[in-house]
Amino acid sequence: MGRVRRAALALALPAALLLSGCVATPQSGITNSSSPSELIPAPASGVPTTSAPLETAQTSNKAPVYWIGRSNDNAFLYREFRDVPDQDNPVTRALRVMMSETPLDPDFFTPWQNPKKLATSISGKNVITVDVSADAFNSNVDASMAERAIQQLVYTATAAAASAGLIDAGQQAQVVVLVDGHTDYVAFNHVRLGEPTSRGAGMVAPVWIIDPQEGTSVADGSVKISGRSTVQGGKLRWAILKVDGDGDNAKTAYLNGNATASADSTQSGLFTLSVNLGPGNYEVRVSQVDASDSAKEVFQDTRGFTVK
Repeated sequence: MGRVRRAALALALPAALLLSGCVATPQSGITNSSSPSELIPAPASGVPTTSAPLETAQTSNKAPVYWIGRSNDNAFLYREFRDVPDQDNPVTRALRVMMSETPLDPDFFTPWQNPKKLATSISGKNVITVDVSADAFNSNVDASMAERAIQQLVYTATAAAASAGLIDAGQQAQVVVLVDGHTDYVAFNHVRLGEPTSRGAGMVAPVWIIDPQEGTSVADGSVKISGRSTVQGGKLRWAILKVDGDGDNAKTAYLNGNATASADSTQSGLFTLSVNLGPGNYEVRVSQVDASDSAKEVFQDTRGFTVK
C-alpha cells in the first residue's frame, strides 16, 4: 500500500539509449512514447482510466513536479510543488528538479539522472519540445517503468507550462522529446521517442494528498488537509497518527474519519478535511474505500508533517 521512493525549449530524450537510425522500424519489446498502454497493467478495480486535469496558472514560484510511487502492486504518478531557481524557463526548471533532485516524500522515486544538457520550447499549438542529453537515461529499468518515466516527464512538462500560463489549459498539450536534438532514440532501451505525446490515462495516483506536503510545518489549531481522488464522488477513509518524537518514530492512532471526493467535474475529485491539532509530529493517511467491499481500503497515500 505504501509507495516507493526514489529513485527549455529544445529537443531530445535519451535512454540507456538504443539508436534506431533514421528509420523507426518496429522492434520487439519497444513501444512508442505516444502509445504506452501496451505494457502498463490495466488499472485495478475502481480506478478510472483518466489523466489528471491540467494544472491552472498560479503566481507562486513553486514548480509542479511529478514523481513515481507504488500503491497496491502498481506504480503511479504523484505531484509535489517545489521551490525552483530563477534561471531557465519554468518548464526547464521543473524538469531539472525531476531529473536531479530527491522527492520530499521518501515514498517517491525517479529513474531519471541529472543531464548535462536540458532545454525546452513551446510552439503555438500547445506542443512542448524537450531536448535532453542521453545521460539522463542512465538507469536500468524494465519496460513498464520506462513508460512511466516518460509519462512522468510529460506530466511535469505540461504541468509546469500550464502553471506558468505558457500554454492554453483549455486545449490538449503534447510533448515531443528529442535526444541531443534527434528523434527515434529508444529511452531506457524500451520507449521510442520523438512523437507528440499526451498525458496517459490511468497514470496518476488513485489518491494523493496535496497539502500539507511531506515534511512541512503548519500552525497549531485547525489544520486543513486537501487532496485528490480519481473517483469523483468516491468514499474515502482517513486517519491521523501522532508520531513519537523520542527517536523511535512510533505512531499512535489519534483521529480518523470518512470523507467524500467531490462529484463536481470542475473539482476533479478533490477532497478537504479540517482537524484540530496541537504541536507535534503527525502522519495523515488517506485511502479509497473499495466500491465492492466497504470494509476494504485501497490505494493509501501518507504524508508526514509537523504542527508548531
